[in-house]
Amino acid sequence: MSAIRPRLKAQELTIIAQNLVADAKEIQAEHQNALRQLEVIGGLSVVEIEDRRRVLQAEVDALTAQLVQGRAEIEVAQQSLRAQTDEALRTIVETRETALLQEVGIYEYRHPLTDAVAYEKALDRLQDAIKAAARKDGGAILATTTWEVNGSKVEGRKMAQEMSKLMLRAFNAEADTLVRGLKPYKLDSALERLKKVEETIRRLGTTMQIGISPSYFQLRIDELELTADFLEKQAEEKETERQERVRMREERKAQQEIERERAKLEKEKQHYANALDALELKGDQDGVQRLREQLAEVDQAIESVNARAANTRAGYVYVISNIGSFGEKMVKVGMTRRLDPMDRIRELSDASVPFNFDVHAVFFSNDAVGIESAMHDRLADCRVNIVNRRREFFRVTPLEVKTHLGELAGELLEFREAAEAIEYRQTCVAESSHMS
Repeated sequence: MSAIRPRLKAQELTIIAQNLVADAKEIQAEHQNALRQLEVIGGLSVVEIEDRRRVLQAEVDALTAQLVQGRAEIEVAQQSLRAQTDEALRTIVETRETALLQEVGIYEYRHPLTDAVAYEKALDRLQDAIKAAARKDGGAILATTTWEVNGSKVEGRKMAQEMSKLMLRAFNAEADTLVRGLKPYKLDSALERLKKVEETIRRLGTTMQIGISPSYFQLRIDELELTADFLEKQAEEKETERQERVRMREERKAQQEIERERAKLEKEKQHYANALDALELKGDQDGVQRLREQLAEVDQAIESVNARAANTRAGYVYVISNIGSFGEKMVKVGMTRRLDPMDRIRELSDASVPFNFDVHAVFFSNDAVGIESAMHDRLADCRVNIVNRRREFFRVTPLEVKTHLGELAGELLEFREAAEAIEYRQTCVAESSHMS
């Protein structure tokens, strides 16, 4: 409200000045008109005319003086308004979530510790130091001890102590609120807010020479910075753990599939072996030869499965897209050790995306891990999420990916450049029909 009053005052003075100018012009016009009439009629003497002119001139001078004074008052009011506006801007700290998110950058750690546990331990030590400083005579607040109340130094010290306690409690309440609601991207805003609170307390305590001590203020700044570091590191580790759980779950499924396939082949081999023994007893040489060939194929399949189990780098590299979810120019390049790679792709097409993924290429390699890594390196400049490199999406067309795959993996047996995206295209047709 204090910032509004000068603005209203300035507006009122401006209106008054405009009215005064209009009145002055009107009087001058009447004066000139009267003189012309007198000259024509000749009804007044020269002395009377001169007296009348002086009276009118005095009125004009008075109005002019009022106008000058009004303009001066307006200028003073405008200067006061600008000063109050500047002061208000200096005390404002941007805290809106949307505005802060628009400016968020890659987080930079203030304290380069190794993991979230180290940050948590450092934060505990820092908070213990804050509690110790906030105790009586702990040095958190500075205050004069020479005050007298009713001529009593004891009463003066008591008043200074009570005011110090009140101001420290207000400062701590604000600092605690900032810590509890802190998010790493809001750190700069929180630090600025804490600084404004410290300045306000120092200004309000000027008369009694009361203020937050620089050392305690720095402790609360360190607490905010260390808390932001801890929260960011904790979020990173949670994401890493989540990705590792996904990888382990995928690996576990692959191992289970391999074990099931091996058990199935071993059972099949046993059937062939039993049938072979029976045919040998009968002396059916043609049947024996046929079963031995089938047994050889089963043995070869078992060796292949064992090789897959032993070689953790072997698997399928896949290139998929989802134009209904991500648009025409975005693909995912990944790998899976599952015996049937389509099982993994179908899992990715779950309820988290509105449409199923389309497959552009799936091929087996004994070094699928190496090919996937090389593809990611080649497409690094097109990576969608440059912060979390575990996200395997890239802003490229399937045709661009095909070129890189051909250089890394050799001749591809099959590659689909166009995405079928059947449900998406059917949705587009249905929407067009509905609109028409």
